[in-house]
Amino acid sequence: MTQGQKSSFEFIALMASLMAMSALAIDAILPAMSTIGQVIGISNTQDNQLLITMIFLGLGFGQLIFGPLSDSFGRKPLVYFGFIIFIAASFVCVFSTSLEMIIFGRILQGIGLSAPKTISYSMIRDSFQGNEMAKVMSFVTVVFIIVPTLAPALGKYIMEVYNWQAIFYFQLIFCILLAVWFSIRQKETLTTENKIPFTRRLFVSGFLELIKYKSTLVYTIISGVIMGSFMLYLSSSQQIFQNQYGLVDEFPYIFAGLAISFGASTFLNGRLVMKYGMEKLIRISLTGYTLSSLVYLVVFYNQVNPSIEVLLLFLFLQFLSLGFLFGNLKSISLQPIGHIAGIGAALTGFISMLFAVPIGTFIGTFISVSAYPMFVGFFCCGLFSLVFYSFYKRSKFSV
Repeated sequence: MTQGQKSSFEFIALMASLMAMSALAIDAILPAMSTIGQVIGISNTQDNQLLITMIFLGLGFGQLIFGPLSDSFGRKPLVYFGFIIFIAASFVCVFSTSLEMIIFGRILQGIGLSAPKTISYSMIRDSFQGNEMAKVMSFVTVVFIIVPTLAPALGKYIMEVYNWQAIFYFQLIFCILLAVWFSIRQKETLTTENKIPFTRRLFVSGFLELIKYKSTLVYTIISGVIMGSFMLYLSSSQQIFQNQYGLVDEFPYIFAGLAISFGASTFLNGRLVMKYGMEKLIRISLTGYTLSSLVYLVVFYNQVNPSIEVLLLFLFLQFLSLGFLFGNLKSISLQPIGHIAGIGAALTGFISMLFAVPIGTFIGTFISVSAYPMFVGFFCCGLFSLVFYSFYKRSKFSV
């Protein structure tokens, strides 16, 4: 292996680790949600989902801060600042005694994590473009998938050996180790000539520049809607598998298995995107995502939950499509705005979250005794995205 290959592999691993911090913070507490709810006095079990959706709210708003600032002051300093906020927020979660306090901590965690998550996209965009960027993004996502695969099992083990607070302490240790690795091995990717002078109008000018690119807005909205359906799964998976199916001990392994299927399709996307291109893979995946959820709705209309094997089969089909969608949608939305990569990643991420958080939160309130509403959400999100995409392509070619 050449030195360049080694550096490329380390870059992928490091970028994936920066993104994985958010996955660790989200997924590691999934097995502990019921316990946390009981300890801090959450009376309505559906409110436990707020421990997941609210961190996404912080991720969305935090991007508006760190993305533009990273275009002016560089990528690395803002990543460090995000780590500091995350550490402080984790202590808030550890000492929480009420739903309001832990929600505040989770939002603050999301704000802190938005720095490494958003800026990692900017650093990739600084270094690659086009299908090559989509390829790197896919491989980054594959490495990143390792964390959500292991996180629930890890969280369950830590909680059983110590307590639920120890999960947040583990996240702190991971954060510190990652910060040391990042500081030693990663160079600044934003060159001096590409820095944008910081002004009060930086956000406004960046937004006005972004809306010039119709494709960026279209793919960002689609990404947000699809992310909303994925957030729905994340926030309701514990309730479905543990409460509805009674699979308390098996839950982390089920979650891991589905994450592996997602990672496998993402890895396959890294191979196929260079041959077929992002557009074709997005179109096929949106179609598959919509049709598979429609089949579930038709087959199990007005029925109780199917066997766990059948449910997992349909979820596997959904995740297979998602693995082709996430990296391609993000890459193709950022492609035209490389000259404002920092604020571009921030604004596209924020717009996505404006769609994702309400979708995941609203539909999640209907999931109590059946997984059926989750597939209603999948279908609605898939159908909207497919129709919106088709309309965009027709209008584009008719001009």
